[in-house]
Amino acid sequence: MLDYFMMGGPLFMGILTLILLLMIYAAVRNGCVKELGLLALAVGFMGQLLGLFGAFEGIEQMGGVSQAMLAGGLKVSSITSIYGLLIYIVSLLIQIVKKFTGK
Repeated sequence: MLDYFMMGGPLFMGILTLILLLMIYAAVRNGCVKELGLLALAVGFMGQLLGLFGAFEGIEQMGGVSQAMLAGGLKVSSITSIYGLLIYIVSLLIQIVKKFTGK
């Protein structure tokens, strides 16, 4: 799991983890859980887009890469998006539980 964290880029993965911790704190304090989930989703996709931008810049400078290298880069770039989406799903689940428990 730590490998995926490092492959996804410590900056964006760290920001997403901080948002996750804030969301858990907000859930305990009846705060803005859904908004933090949406923020995580947006930050995750921003991380992916910046990663893709850098990768495409490198491909442009090199003049081309193999299909395997391109597929590996696309896989790595989607780690932040997947993590952000998982955090958003957790925020929705927290909202559903709150509605059913009446809190």
